[in-house]
Amino acid sequence: MSASSYNPPCGGLPPQTALMTGRAVFTEAYAVIPRGVMSDIVTSVLPFWEGARAWMLSRPLSGFSETFAQYLMEVAPGGGSDRPEPDPEAEGVLFVVEGRPSLTLEGQSHGLRPGSYVYLAPGAAWSLRNAEASSARFHWIRKAYERVPGLDAPESFVTHESREEPAAMPGTDGAWATTRFVSGDDVRHDMHVNIVAMRPGASIPFEETHVMEHGLFVLEGKAVYRLNRDWVEVEAGDFMWLRAFCPQACYAGGPGPFRYLLYKDVNRHAGLKPRSAR
Repeated sequence: MSASSYNPPCGGLPPQTALMTGRAVFTEAYAVIPRGVMSDIVTSVLPFWEGARAWMLSRPLSGFSETFAQYLMEVAPGGGSDRPEPDPEAEGVLFVVEGRPSLTLEGQSHGLRPGSYVYLAPGAAWSLRNAEASSARFHWIRKAYERVPGLDAPESFVTHESREEPAAMPGTDGAWATTRFVSGDDVRHDMHVNIVAMRPGASIPFEETHVMEHGLFVLEGKAVYRLNRDWVEVEAGDFMWLRAFCPQACYAGGPGPFRYLLYKDVNRHAGLKPRSAR
């Protein structure tokens, strides 16, 4: 897999001659944040990170994401953090889309590259630095880990997409497949971050309507998505948020593969109290 398959460009500013109309959508059921609005002026800087900025794609917020935050991080040469995660109960996933940052996780060093995947257990000791001559970019998905009495938390690990075999969806002959980095029946994990790939013309031929909340970042290609009552066109570099039970379906509409990084919350009972009371 080439680096270009992971890294649609973002940043910069459109010219003054550009039209203001675009594809950004925010509703009670879903949101679409197109690549074109991920400009320099919407980035955030984070405490204890040097030479780094973040496009914050989602965060827990009334009427928006409830279970997770997702950042697209950019770390300049020489940048990084020795205190990256402020919340000791947060778990996370890093997925590298550009550059070769260095990760230290529980005292062990790991050289990362595009396609590298890191699961960070709650309370994990980690740091990240970019010693290369060009910037590194990676997705950072954060979630408050939901502990279950009598169930151990999962361990941190580092892998790469190329080491994991995609699983074809039944009856699709591989036209629709998912790369899973965690076993679906490992109930220690309360979130999955997978890569979904669809060949040109493949489809999700029914409106999925389910309890899992989703964050989707398009890594490659383009598609037309059915979101609640609307059809929207998406392409590499776009982000979508889908609330729980938002109807969703799609077909891959481009000349090449359509691939996206997919977050979902899994493997826990439904909470019976308002989140403010937990």
